[in-house]
Amino acid sequence: MSDQINDADDAYALDNQLIHAIRDAISSSDADRIAELFEPMHSADIADTLEQMDDAQRREVIWLAPHVVDGDVLSDMDEGVREDMLEYLPQEVLSNAVRDLESDDVVDLLEDLEEEQQEAILEVLEEADRVAVEQSLSYPEETAGRLMQREVVWVPEHWTVGNTIDQLRSTEDLPDQFYHVVLVDPSMTPIGQVTLGRLMSSKRSTKLTEIAEETFQVIPVTQHEDDVAYAFNQYHLISAPVVDEDERLIGVITIDDAMIVLDEVHEEDIMRLAGVGEGSLADRVLETTKQRFPWLAVNLVTAILASLVIAQFEEAIAQLVALAVLMPIVASMGGNAGTQSLTVAVRAIATKDLTGSNVWRVIRREVLVGLVNGIGFALVMGGVGWIWFGSFDLAYVIAAAMVINLVVAGLAGTVIPVLLERMDIDPALASGAFVTTVTDVVGFFAFLGLAVVILL
Repeated sequence: MSDQINDADDAYALDNQLIHAIRDAISSSDADRIAELFEPMHSADIADTLEQMDDAQRREVIWLAPHVVDGDVLSDMDEGVREDMLEYLPQEVLSNAVRDLESDDVVDLLEDLEEEQQEAILEVLEEADRVAVEQSLSYPEETAGRLMQREVVWVPEHWTVGNTIDQLRSTEDLPDQFYHVVLVDPSMTPIGQVTLGRLMSSKRSTKLTEIAEETFQVIPVTQHEDDVAYAFNQYHLISAPVVDEDERLIGVITIDDAMIVLDEVHEEDIMRLAGVGEGSLADRVLETTKQRFPWLAVNLVTAILASLVIAQFEEAIAQLVALAVLMPIVASMGGNAGTQSLTVAVRAIATKDLTGSNVWRVIRREVLVGLVNGIGFALVMGGVGWIWFGSFDLAYVIAAAMVINLVVAGLAGTVIPVLLERMDIDPALASGAFVTTVTDVVGFFAFLGLAVVILL
């Protein structure tokens, strides 16, 4: 473990040295030195390095060594940084960058451009590539049509291994990377696919239908990209053919593109649960402020609601100061328990593990977990209350309030995201504010209400 930590520290130190070296070269306008530093780097590392620079430094890199940025670098780059760079990247550099990209990567780049810039890029593409990209752009955003690449390897279903190998060897424009050969019937409907491994290890006389994969999924072109990513994850797909409304083969989606979508979905869920939208480190101050302000405003409203509950018990709090000392504990524990249940529920909804068939079992489980945890912490806080303030009644009040709020937290943390999902509202986006409000209001009301009844 210590060796791994040291390796990580060494890598971090090297990264810092590289960044400083590039910045020094920028300061001295040394184009040759900039090119020398970037030359051995992988496109993903170049993208990361540019993301760590500020906008002015990136402009200098483009000005001094524009060839550093190619299509792969743009594809690997954070979307926010890429949008900024596309505004000042020379047209010639941008055009050269997209020529060697697969059609799905070209579509991904063009989505961030103004119509005028899109036209300029499309003009430099070969006729077939331009038509393919334009057709992909005609499909709705965040669908399989935008995600797929048009370069797909297909052969007639009656072919043998020998026919297929000979065809592949004689074809000059095969995709740079592909994992399957798709089998199609005379109407161009995909009926199966064969992995390259099975193809190369089988005899030439073997029919392709005999070695086709058992797991075969077809993706409709209008299917939402979240559902596409789910299918890849659920059925362990490597690639899947995409079909139009007539079930004809028009493209293919590969695992790398599907996993990017899956990662984006996971990241969006985490960011939304924290109330920060889809922001990134590259966003400007004003953009970040606009993203976070609405959720801070919602939290302010929930805090005011909780304060209104507290205001109803002013006299009780004035008579017994211990209530003011202990009541934040009840609300805080409820909020944390609610967040735990909420996170599990939102994740389960996103992965389609939480459905109508098991929702009541999950709700029952979370309520029972809240009950057991509530009893455990009730004993702890009851003891603390008795030792701290020397009052058995006060210990009973906080113990009972703890049980009530943790049970409600488990219930709210599961039910609220389910209800929001049923109303077609993103549970990751809105659940947090509702759950916090419920646990704060119930926590304060249960604790202070019991205190009024029992202690005063």
